[in-house]
Amino acid sequence: MSQDIHARFRLDRGNFSLDIDLVFPGHGVTALFGHSGSGKTTCLRAIAGLERAPGGLFTLGDEVWQDEQRGIFVPTHRRALGYVFQEASLFAHLSVRRNMEFGQIRGQKKRAAVAEQRFDLASVADLLGITGLLERMPASLSGGERQRVAIARAVLAAPRLLLLDEPLAALDLKRKLEILPYLERLHDELSIPVIYVSHSPDEVARLADHIVLLDSGRVVASGPLGETLARADLPSAFSGEAGVVLETIVSRHEADNLTQLKFAGGCIHVGRRPEALGNRLRCRIHARDVSLALERPRASSILNILHATVTAVVATDTPGHVLVQMRVGLTPLLARITERSQRELGIRPGLPVWAQIKAVALLA
Repeated sequence: MSQDIHARFRLDRGNFSLDIDLVFPGHGVTALFGHSGSGKTTCLRAIAGLERAPGGLFTLGDEVWQDEQRGIFVPTHRRALGYVFQEASLFAHLSVRRNMEFGQIRGQKKRAAVAEQRFDLASVADLLGITGLLERMPASLSGGERQRVAIARAVLAAPRLLLLDEPLAALDLKRKLEILPYLERLHDELSIPVIYVSHSPDEVARLADHIVLLDSGRVVASGPLGETLARADLPSAFSGEAGVVLETIVSRHEADNLTQLKFAGGCIHVGRRPEALGNRLRCRIHARDVSLALERPRASSILNILHATVTAVVATDTPGHVLVQMRVGLTPLLARITERSQRELGIRPGLPVWAQIKAVALLA
């Protein structure tokens, strides 16, 4: 049985139109990423049935929520989904526990039997770190706490699909950093597929497995996170954030307070990490933080120097600069360099180079 998700929507609002036809995995976190006005929330609302697209189609595995050609349209209240908005929207007159119980009741109504309820209140409260908040009222919670309760309520609705519409957008940096680890726990411990809307590259790089890039209501790229972000042909609207995400494993803690991380194709060093050997860590490397050399530098303060092969060179929207796509073994890497450097070094596809990585952002 196929578990892919298929979404096809066409909506015309005069000054804005959405026209997408997507197939993406029915597992993990899929990010809808784009700038304001790109159509992310409209797409999410169409998936939820809050926007009805003429001729639209939405299937979740073998479950059909919309197929206008066959006269099928399941209303929102009958779709087994959880939806979390930018604002937590909790019931102000109910305690945290009662808000979560409301989610349970909705979940039970959507299932043929209570036995199919997959999550209990205590385990979800523990997963999201809100066990100590159960008897408190929403007015006494911080923004991050309210949003965690809203996510817990959505999970307890026994969803087949969880929709998160920029759940961190209304939070300050401190609260965002507070809630991100809990979103990672959801990703790691629950089997519910998640569609996550965001315009924050850092959030997407940290949480997503699959990414859909939207611009002006159209899909400009879609695919696994690492491969898609490493594409050299993305439109200029995304080139300013060009970079790659590496999935690494903690392989060694060294005596001089450095940790070695292995990935498919090599290894890099970062400052000492608390994680045990074998733990997985996700890293982000911006193209602007990578420089190139034709020979391995003999003396350099840069620790991470990797042998790579150039696969593509493309122009950018920044005058006088190009984006260089490379492979380090099986792993893609990007560098942003000047056109002069490209000419003087003779950078071209097939050329072996040394990539000097000046900064590594650990997404944890």
